[in-house]
Amino acid sequence: MPAGGDSSFIRRSTLRQQIADALRDEVLAGRLPSGHPFTVKEIAEQYGVSATPVREALLDLCAQGLLDVEQHRGFKVHAFSADDFVAMVEARTLIIEGIFRSGAEHALRATPAEVLISIRRRADEAERAARAGDLDVLIGYDLRFWRELGSIVGNPYISDFLDRVRVQTWMFAVPLLRGTDDLGARLWHGHSQLAKALVQYDVAEAQRLIAEYNEHSLALVGKRGEHSG
Repeated sequence: MPAGGDSSFIRRSTLRQQIADALRDEVLAGRLPSGHPFTVKEIAEQYGVSATPVREALLDLCAQGLLDVEQHRGFKVHAFSADDFVAMVEARTLIIEGIFRSGAEHALRATPAEVLISIRRRADEAERAARAGDLDVLIGYDLRFWRELGSIVGNPYISDFLDRVRVQTWMFAVPLLRGTDDLGARLWHGHSQLAKALVQYDVAEAQRLIAEYNEHSLALVGKRGEHSG
């Protein structure tokens, strides 16, 4: 931050994050579908703000892999393929396996009780939303659940990368799930079981549930069994 405390810089940075968060939510909800084009001017007019924080927010989303820059034309929502999705699931599997290989039980036992309680609360909310087929609510709680779970290792690079991959997997999965019959039956709802295993320091059961979840995810694109999860 500039010396002396530049309040305009703070406001612009806050606005930049708010715009990025709002657009990310629109993408995750499927209201901005893959390939959808737009310009800085359009977004600035939509939110009633100047172009600078909008451009910065869009570039942030590009860095997260959610948007593409179209030379001299603006931006568009990135289109992920089924192969991309399989690679994402494999990537998040390797991240989580790495967490459990690097002393997960010790990390869990060292985690403050209030953090574990919060993880379990997020899990319960995510499971309720999944069983109800409420995709928008599920995504919000699911991302918070895994973000808090990733934070127990105390490595922000790991938790940030896991969060980024999870956002991308949801971005691909949402169009497949929207409009399907009996959505509650199709969504994975083992969050509470996983949280219970973590609270009980049962690493083996947590790993089993995560493998089950990954197989469930791969089944969405007919890739069940091609990766061990």
